[in-house]
Amino acid sequence: MGFSSLGLQATLVKSLAEQGYQEPTQVQQAAIPVILKGQDIMAGAQTGTGKTAAFALPILQLLSQEENSKGDSTQSAAAGTATPSPRALVLTPTRELAQQVHASFEKYGVHLPFFSRLAYGGVSINAQVEGFNAGLDILVATPGRLLDHLAKGSLTLAQLKYLVFDEADRMLDMGFIDDIRRILKQLPEQRQTMLFSATFDAATLGLSKKLLNQPEMIQVDEANSAAEQVEQIVYTVDPDRKRELISHVIGARNWHQVLIFTRSKQSADMLAAQMSKDGVKTQAIHGDKSQGAREKALEEFKSGQTRALVATDVASRGLDIRQLQYVINHELPFNPEDYIHRIGRSGRAGNSGLAISLVSTEEEYLLAEIEAVLGQALPQQWLQGYEPDLDREIKNNKKTSRSGQKRRAKQRAGGGRNRRR
Repeated sequence: MGFSSLGLQATLVKSLAEQGYQEPTQVQQAAIPVILKGQDIMAGAQTGTGKTAAFALPILQLLSQEENSKGDSTQSAAAGTATPSPRALVLTPTRELAQQVHASFEKYGVHLPFFSRLAYGGVSINAQVEGFNAGLDILVATPGRLLDHLAKGSLTLAQLKYLVFDEADRMLDMGFIDDIRRILKQLPEQRQTMLFSATFDAATLGLSKKLLNQPEMIQVDEANSAAEQVEQIVYTVDPDRKRELISHVIGARNWHQVLIFTRSKQSADMLAAQMSKDGVKTQAIHGDKSQGAREKALEEFKSGQTRALVATDVASRGLDIRQLQYVINHELPFNPEDYIHRIGRSGRAGNSGLAISLVSTEEEYLLAEIEAVLGQALPQQWLQGYEPDLDREIKNNKKTSRSGQKRRAKQRAGGGRNRRR
């Protein structure tokens, strides 16, 4: 099945062919015809399966059809005559994902006369305003910076017809719900809304009921499932030997372009510095880094100048490295859905991938939560030379047991006092 069979116009099919895309993915086959009909959709598919093209291509075609039906100049041609207002808006949780989506619109729409613009924090807002004034049809934005522009009056949403929430669950995880509510108040009631995500939880489903009007439900893969082409390995190791194990594996197996995840910015910086001392050139990327520093680190990682990149979960959405093969979880995430997004950075576009998770005794409960979401067990194993210290594990278990007994005793005592009150 080719892209033309989905109802896409020749101009878009041509741009796809120039980029080397011949066959649509499952999510594209399911979503594109529905969007072209004008229906709201809620689509779930694994990371790396082509969700961006699934909404970008039909939006570009719908904009083209509007222009042809008018038979005269569109807003993009009339730039500067009024307050800019995009006809299509894509909201993303991170700057990296916004850049990726914007690049896709430009790539697919290279033969179309539409202006796609970016709006995210960490860079000059005035430069973004200048871009809007030069022409604005499609806006890809993070919620906070979009609200800044709306408050500044540099754009409105009065002409909006197509709204996309990309990685909606991550936006909720990152605390954007209040920003989303404020944005929703400024949206036209008549619009087509699309919600895309790799995972769906209760909060995302609740948001969809407020956003969507009789949506078509599309679930290409089993909900909250990990990519089948990614092999998952769990090594049990003492926490103070995790960094040593990572550096050993990368060096001994001659790996390049290894993406490593930590839970905190401080851990990311510390791990990157320690691995560099081990002789593995490593950089860290997280929310405290400037936009320029993040872009530079990512570019050096993609080009091979940097061998390993340590990232927090903020960066797990939007890192699009097509040939990335190796992902390592230095620490398991507190949110089990984040595990799916982390390992989904590898095995993209049908390629194989390998995800290694390092688990200490203290993190076994996190592994159990991940297994519950995946619906499968991830057997733990030891890497020769890095076996856990069982004597220390026994001592830790005893300490945990004693602390648990003390905690329960305090709870019982506290409960008694409450009852007397």
